[in-house]
Amino acid sequence: MGFTLALSVVVAWGVGDQGHMFPFAVIGAAALALGVVYWLFPRGLHFAFGMTAGLAIYASLFVVLGHAQFPDALPWSRALGFLLPVLAFVAMVLRHHRELDAVAAQQTAHELDHLPHASRWLLSSSLVALACFVLPINRLPPDLQAVALLAAMAGVAGIAAFAVRDVIRLMVDVSLIVHEIGARARFLVVPAVAFLLMYALLVVGFASAYRIADELSARPLFNGPAGPIRISYADSLHFSVATLSTVGYGDIQPHDDGIRVLASLEVVAGQLLLLFGVAEILRARRTRPERGARLDREDEPGHSPPGE
Repeated sequence: MGFTLALSVVVAWGVGDQGHMFPFAVIGAAALALGVVYWLFPRGLHFAFGMTAGLAIYASLFVVLGHAQFPDALPWSRALGFLLPVLAFVAMVLRHHRELDAVAAQQTAHELDHLPHASRWLLSSSLVALACFVLPINRLPPDLQAVALLAAMAGVAGIAAFAVRDVIRLMVDVSLIVHEIGARARFLVVPAVAFLLMYALLVVGFASAYRIADELSARPLFNGPAGPIRISYADSLHFSVATLSTVGYGDIQPHDDGIRVLASLEVVAGQLLLLFGVAEILRARRTRPERGARLDREDEPGHSPPGE
């Protein structure tokens, strides 16, 4: 629940470049939709997390569309446009909550292969977004952009209201998937911790080597944006992480052959570590059914350990 609340706050804060009203609209929509739906369909915290993730994705897509095609729309229209589909969805949920509760109760993990049932309303919503991109809305004056934005989001609201049954089914599917991931995660703790520990050791070890080599050298071994530099340990850690992850930001670059060789060795070590991590995760996945079956047998009434 803490992670769900934190996700809502971070996303609302992150999309704040759409005006001061928009973050409050995101938080309000999340609180309203999450509260009503979770009250009517108490399917556990995984259900709440799935819905919050969906709202976060919706907010992100809305911001991208707003920047691209409605750059000068009035701030109040952005907040209202974002709320329209959420309000329509909540209204239909309240109106048909008994029918939707039966739909949610029938969903099981064995029905996850039917996720494409969500494609109908997702496709319809995508067509509305595509129409917004095709039409030259961004050339209109601000007031007309606001009207066009509200019209487009009203169309999305109508789709959400019409397809409320499929939306609820998708939310339950997502909650089942998240629950299954949580059940499997405990079997991956050991390989995940081992991977992170080895990754940290590689970063620290190579960072120390870079710093020592630079200190012992008569001339700087690295270049910065303004030319040769002497790196600090913080700089060497940053360079080590960028090298091991193969990101290569380019703000710190080696210009000595020995450092280039050392950085190449770190990249190779990182690839070997990645292979080790994948192998351990696959091994844990293979042993999980066997361990699960053994634990189930030990929990059965009347079961006695060998030798008793």
